[in-house]
Amino acid sequence: MGDGSIIQKGNNEKHDLKEKLMALHGDLRSHYKQKYERSLPFSDELLDRWERAKFLGFGEGTRIYDSCYIFGDVKVGLGCFVGQFCILDASGGLEIGDHCGIGAGTQIMTHDGVDWCLSGGSIPMEHSAVKIGECCYIGPQCVINRGVTIGDHSVIGAHSFVNRDIPPFSIAYGTPARVVGEIKIHEDGSVEKILHPSKRTE
Repeated sequence: MGDGSIIQKGNNEKHDLKEKLMALHGDLRSHYKQKYERSLPFSDELLDRWERAKFLGFGEGTRIYDSCYIFGDVKVGLGCFVGQFCILDASGGLEIGDHCGIGAGTQIMTHDGVDWCLSGGSIPMEHSAVKIGECCYIGPQCVINRGVTIGDHSVIGAHSFVNRDIPPFSIAYGTPARVVGEIKIHEDGSVEKILHPSKRTE
């Protein structure tokens, strides 16, 4: 068999594989549209969010999208949700408690290279751990800086930059994030979100 025949065979195999993938994509796309009223990227149609979380050693019932980037040994508890396009960096240590929601596009960083860049590489990268407590909601497009602890039952508003510790049962948002309210969990299990008076008209 000449080189031309081998190349043609390879091209035919690629074409056949593409046709099969497109057929699979069509079937999955129709399934998600009809059952869930969703249109997803092919990777999210094809790959199981729960299986990826299990592969990463996350807690039972946790799910994470294929589009997320994971660096290091991230510890994530039970029943968590990690949205699309997140970055979870555990190079300095990262722990997320049970029943947390991490909104799409959020970046949790446990290292920075500021001094490394400014020094022309003579100062090493700095690392420090991040800990997010149980039952926290981190809104979409947040950036959580290295060394931060967010206490249990706290809410971080969308587009916030968190560069300091947030106490438990807090509502915080902004750049940089500031505590603007508190969370109360009543005996019947209901949740009350209370803004501080100065923030109610903003």
